[in-house]
Amino acid sequence: MLQATVLLASTPHSVPGYLIAPFALLIGLIATGPIFFPHFWHKYFKTISVGLGLLVLAYYLFVLQDTHLPAETLAEYASFAILLSSLYIAAGGIYINANANATPLINVGILIFGAIIANVIGTTGASLLLIRPFIRLNNHRIKPYQIVFFIFIVSNAGGMLTPLGDPPLFIGFLKGVPFFWTLQHLFTPWAIAVGALCLIFFVLDSRNKEGFTPKAEVKAKIEAKTEFFFTGKRNLLWLSVIIGATFLNPASFDWLPYIPLEGGIKVSFVRELVQLTAALLCFKFASRTALNGNHFSFDPIMEVVFLFFGIFFTMMPALQLSAELASSPEFAAKLTPTVFYWVTGSLSGVLDNAPTYANFLSLGMAKYHLNYADTAQVHDFAYGLAQSPETLLVLEAISVGAVLFGAMTYIGNGPNFMVKAIAEQAGVKMPPFFQYMFKYSVVYLLPVLALIWLIVIR
Repeated sequence: MLQATVLLASTPHSVPGYLIAPFALLIGLIATGPIFFPHFWHKYFKTISVGLGLLVLAYYLFVLQDTHLPAETLAEYASFAILLSSLYIAAGGIYINANANATPLINVGILIFGAIIANVIGTTGASLLLIRPFIRLNNHRIKPYQIVFFIFIVSNAGGMLTPLGDPPLFIGFLKGVPFFWTLQHLFTPWAIAVGALCLIFFVLDSRNKEGFTPKAEVKAKIEAKTEFFFTGKRNLLWLSVIIGATFLNPASFDWLPYIPLEGGIKVSFVRELVQLTAALLCFKFASRTALNGNHFSFDPIMEVVFLFFGIFFTMMPALQLSAELASSPEFAAKLTPTVFYWVTGSLSGVLDNAPTYANFLSLGMAKYHLNYADTAQVHDFAYGLAQSPETLLVLEAISVGAVLFGAMTYIGNGPNFMVKAIAEQAGVKMPPFFQYMFKYSVVYLLPVLALIWLIVIR
C-alpha cells in the first residue's frame, strides 16, 4: 500500500464491466460465509480468495495482455503483506497488562493514546500494539462495540496527523505534499473525529454495567496492589526498524536499488527485505513470556494475507472502472471539494484507500491542469498556490475522505481485518461484514463524517 497505482494513466486496456463479478463475489462471501456456512468458509476461504484473485490476474495477462497493472498490484500487495506481517510479529512479542478495573474513562484514555501514537508508528502499529492489552483490560466486560470503536479510532481516524499515520497520506508525502501539511491542515477534522467518536464510545461504555466492580472494592484492590506488567521491550527496537524502513522508497532516494517497471515505476525491495529480516530476528529472539501471554499464533495474519491477496487482484477492474468514470468530462465538470470528499470516501470504504487517494489526487490536479508527477506542482496544489486557492480544500477533502471512510467496512483499511481476527482469536464474537456496517458504521461513524463535511469541507 506504500506505492499506489495511478490507474488514470497507467492502464490503456478497456475493462469489461462483468470483470468486477469476482470482486463482488469475494466481498459477498466474506460478508455471508461466516454466518450461513461457517464450516465451509473457514475450511476453504484461502482457496476461494486465491482462486478468484488468480482468475482476474489470468484475464489481465492472457486476454487483455496487460502485464503493467498486475505487476504494480503484485508489488503493492507484497509491500502491504510484508509490512502488516512484520508489524504483527513485532507487536506479538510485546506483552502489556495492567492490574486495573476497566472503566469508560480508562478505555477512552487508551483510545486517545492509540489515536496519538498512530501518527508515530502508524495505525497498523498502534492497533497491533494496543488491541491485546485493550481486550485483556476489558476481559470481564468485553463487547463487540468496544472492538469496533477501537477500529474506528485507533485503526483509522487516529492516523490523520502525519504521513506515517495512514498509507494514503504517506503516498501524498512521497508525491510532494510537505510532511507537516497534515498536522497543519487536518488537525481540526482529526480532533472532531476522535473527539466525537470517543464521546459516543463513552456513552455506550457507561451503559455496559456487566462485570463492573463496586467502587469501594476497586479502591481497596488498587490500594492493596497496583501492577503494570510489560515485557518484550526489545521488540520496540524491531518495531522502530520496521516502521523506519517504510521511508526506504526508491522514488525518494536515488541511491536505493529497485526493480524497474514500465512508465518509470520504481518497485522497492530493499524496504521489504529489511522488514522481513527484522521480523524474523524479532520472532527468533522474542520473549517466550510475551508470546505465551499474547497466545501468539500465525492464524490471524495468515487469514489477512490470503484474503487480501484475493481482494487486491479482484479489485483491479473495480479501481480501473471507477477511475475511468471519474475522469470522464461529465463527471470532472461536477468535481467540487464535497464531491471529492464523498466519492473518495465511499470508494475508500470498499476499495484499498491508498490507490483511491492517489487516483483522486491525480484527478483533482488534472482539473486545474497540474501534473501529478511533478512534486513542485503537488506542493503548490497542497497550499492553494496553483491556479486556485480551492485546491487546498480539494486536497483536504481527498485526504480526510480516504482516511476516515476506511473504517466503514472491514476491508477499507488493512488494520481493520487484523484487529477483527485478533479479537475473534481472543473469543470476542465480532459482527459480520454487513452487521458491522449497518449496526455500527452507518449508525455511529457516518454522522461524524457528515459533521466533518459540514464544518470543514462544505
